[in-house]
Amino acid sequence: MNLRQRLQNFRNISENNTGFGTNSANSGERFYNRRTGSANVVKRGVGPLERYSWYHTMLAMPSGKFILLLFIIYICINLVFASVYYLIGINHLAGIHEGSAVKNFTEVFFFSTQTFTTVGYGRISPAGFAASSVATFEAFLGLLSFAIATGLFYGRFSRPQAFLRYSDNAIIAPYKDGIALMFRMSPYKNNNLSEAETKVTVAMQVEENGKMTNQFFSLDLEISKVNALALSWTIVHAINEKSPLYNFSYEDMVAARCEVFVFVKAFDEVFSNTVMSRNSYIASEIVWGAKFQIMYHISEDKRSTVLELEQLNTFDRVELPQPVAVN
Repeated sequence: MNLRQRLQNFRNISENNTGFGTNSANSGERFYNRRTGSANVVKRGVGPLERYSWYHTMLAMPSGKFILLLFIIYICINLVFASVYYLIGINHLAGIHEGSAVKNFTEVFFFSTQTFTTVGYGRISPAGFAASSVATFEAFLGLLSFAIATGLFYGRFSRPQAFLRYSDNAIIAPYKDGIALMFRMSPYKNNNLSEAETKVTVAMQVEENGKMTNQFFSLDLEISKVNALALSWTIVHAINEKSPLYNFSYEDMVAARCEVFVFVKAFDEVFSNTVMSRNSYIASEIVWGAKFQIMYHISEDKRSTVLELEQLNTFDRVELPQPVAVN
C-alpha cells in the first residue's frame, strides 16, 4: 500500500486552514523557522519600506543585535553631522583649538555627540548662522531619536512572551502497547503560564493525479491542555490506526517531507494576556527509538522541585516494540 492509499482514511481530519498552499512545487524546505517560530516565507514584489514593519522587526530582534544596531545608528548619525560641521569650517565652532585634521574632526565629532544628546558641556559652541542651524536641527533630531529608542525599549520590555524552550528533537518512543510521537517543552523564566493548550499538525507531500500536493493533518494528543505549565510538558501523539502516521517508517517521513507544526497558546498571569509560541520538526529532526530522560527531581531539602533545563534535550536509545526503520 503506497503513501497516498494509506492516507485515504484520514481525509476527514485533513486541514486546509494552515495558511499554506497545496502546491508543493513552490514550498521551501520547511514551513516554519525553528529559531523564531515565524513562517518561512520571503515576500517580494514590494519595496523594503513596504515589505517590513520596522517596529515589529525591532521588537522581535535579538537583544544583542538590537543594542548593536542602535549603537551603529548613533555613530553613523554623528559621523554625518560631524562631516557637515567640518565642511562648514571649524572656525564656525568657538572653543576648538586647531590642530591636525584628525584632531579637528575628533573635536567636531564629540561636539556632535554632545549636541545630539543635548548634553552641551559648553566648551565648544556654534558661531554663525550655518553652524547654529545645523546644531538646532541635530538637537531636534536627537530628541526624536531618543523618544523612538525609549519607546522601542519599553515595547521590548513590556511585550508578553511565552518564554518556552522546546526539545531539539522529537522522538518516536514506546508508548503503551505501541509507539508514539513525542516532544517536550518547558518555560525557562519565572513567568506563570496557565491554561496552556497545544495543537499539533503534520504536513506531508502526497502524489495526486501525477502532481505532488501538500496535505495537512491534525494529530490527536493524549493531553492537549494543562491548567498550569510549571515543569516540562511532554506532548504525546499515539501512532495507532487513528493516526495519519500509522505504519510510517523513517524513510516514509523523509520521502513525504513530513513536518510537524506545534502551536502553543497560554495565559500569562503577570501580563494578564495570552501568549503564543510556535515550533516545528522536520523528518531529520525526529529520532526513532528513543525515550526522554526525566528532567526534574526533589531538592536536597525536600522543599521544592528542581527543574534541570539543560536536560530538556536528553534522551536514551531504546528498542521499539515493532519493526520500524531507525534513524
